[in-house]
Amino acid sequence: MSDNNNARYDAFFALHHGLPRQGPGSDTTTRRLLALAGPLPERPRVLDLGCGPGRSALLLAAEAGAEVTAVDLHQPFLDELREAADARGLGDRIRTLDADMGELPFPDGSFDLVWAESSAYAIGFDTALRSWRRLLAPGGTLVLTECEWTVDGPSQEARAFWDEHYPLRTRSANTAAAIEGGYHVLGVVPQPESDWDAYYGPLAERADAADPDAPGMAEALAATRAELAMRRDHGGEYGYTGYALRPADPRWRTRPETAADIRSVWEVNAAAFETRGEADLVDALRADPGAWLPGLSYVAEAPDGSVAAHALITRCHVDGVPATALAPVAVAPEYQRQGAGEAVTRAVLDAARLRGERLVLVLGHPEYYPRFGFVRASEYGIRPSFDVPDEAMRALALDGSDPVPSGTIHYPAAFGV
Repeated sequence: MSDNNNARYDAFFALHHGLPRQGPGSDTTTRRLLALAGPLPERPRVLDLGCGPGRSALLLAAEAGAEVTAVDLHQPFLDELREAADARGLGDRIRTLDADMGELPFPDGSFDLVWAESSAYAIGFDTALRSWRRLLAPGGTLVLTECEWTVDGPSQEARAFWDEHYPLRTRSANTAAAIEGGYHVLGVVPQPESDWDAYYGPLAERADAADPDAPGMAEALAATRAELAMRRDHGGEYGYTGYALRPADPRWRTRPETAADIRSVWEVNAAAFETRGEADLVDALRADPGAWLPGLSYVAEAPDGSVAAHALITRCHVDGVPATALAPVAVAPEYQRQGAGEAVTRAVLDAARLRGERLVLVLGHPEYYPRFGFVRASEYGIRPSFDVPDEAMRALALDGSDPVPSGTIHYPAAFGV
């Protein structure tokens, strides 16, 4: 590294050392993302990549009881984390490692949770998805945050800035990349403006107090102030979103139904339930153009290529606002309790995300559907037009940036309610 580059490097880190955060974030966002990861082992193995001084690593160790391996390329950040961990009595829970997140030395399946807040940009979202998947143990989860466009047509100024530094995509494009990369989307968390304030507020104060005549500092200050000005003037055009992702179960190939599957779908539903009512419901919904949503009737294939499971999402409304209903979900008796139902449900929920659907409702087992992120519909002020136990009527908001409608659910006529 040349002397000029060394000076710029030192000046950059002089601006950042001791800041509470090295990117937009908050403990609240970290906790929300952790909740999306679902149940973890009693002492989960966590890999925190691009950890910086370790705000997330400390929270994961303290609140999730995790054994955290914290990786960064800047040793002073790791030293800062080590000191903080020891001070909090977490020294035995956090291991630090000076390493490149793009060339990690760990065996496949080493971690229950791979975590990367405000750091995946260093190697790129797609590369992170591809490179880090092998590190996850079966059932493991990848959590990462990504800066992305929040408007369809960003301004020329914003696009020019980000094209130079890190070309951005939309949430729909990043979601599609995750699904095409072999993941299911467990949930997304659009980060609030307060997460940016928690990062940029202290950074701006540090910049104002810096000595512009120090080696490399003038250039570091110019870059920092340009970034702060971009956020001030165009912050409504981009933002960070957190993604919780899980590799798809390789045992089950999932896909949209085809015309050739219609009879098999009926037979699976007829066999899975006590009566043929659900099987006939699927056919009735398929015949209703106001209810049927092309591409949201999904099947999971058995090893011999036959239909092992089926899940259907159709149109419903909440007081006139379009929503969707997940029903039925059916698994052939010989494949039940083997993951086929979960695989096909996650696949059809992913397909609904890609279509831009915002809300999915389900009337089902209160101990089964929370694993997909469903909560009581009553939490959103949503209720069916008939009496059911509150814990059985569930709702899943697919895009946390949009308000969830409240009111009464109106199902297609085929449901008979």
